[in-house]
Amino acid sequence: MSAYLRRMLLIGVTVLSAAVLGFLLLSPSSLAFQREHAMRVTLITVEHVHVTSEKPFDQVTKAFVEQLGREPESNKDLAAGTDPEKLRAKLKAAEGSSGFMLFTTYDHGALLRLAGQKRRAIQYVVGNPLFALEMTQHEIRDSLYAPLRVLIYEEANGKTRIEYDKPSNLFGQFGNEKATEVARMLDRKLEALVSTSIQ
Repeated sequence: MSAYLRRMLLIGVTVLSAAVLGFLLLSPSSLAFQREHAMRVTLITVEHVHVTSEKPFDQVTKAFVEQLGREPESNKDLAAGTDPEKLRAKLKAAEGSSGFMLFTTYDHGALLRLAGQKRRAIQYVVGNPLFALEMTQHEIRDSLYAPLRVLIYEEANGKTRIEYDKPSNLFGQFGNEKATEVARMLDRKLEALVSTSIQ
């Protein structure tokens, strides 16, 4: 196929794709749905952090977890009407050296075995209810991103990679300066947690 034909084919595919997308977005049914449900889409920019370490996966994950506390069953305490100051003290005591707690983990490496792949990759769900409260009392939509997620996985060359999205981008998108200030603090704490894990 000549360069001209390839170029024309590419233009044709692009125009067709744009037409289909336009139809889907601007069709009467789509516009009616958006009007009825007041749907609004916002484009945000997120800084994605990735750090590579020569340390083995087991050593990095061990150092990471050692800096995390364990979240007490605060929801039960809240439902039972526990005194707020006592609950705050209980949560504060549960913090790890990083200021964060471990809520749960997801072993994506184990899941990949279903696809015939052998890989080590764990997602850590970390946070602190007191940090979340500092933000959500000003902006309830910040609840969407609390707690945070950090992925640690082993690369094919044996190195270990840690990845996460910067909290200040996630929480800051809603434009509340008081909440964003807390999120910037989370940026620093998360960076320190990762840095200590790979030392």
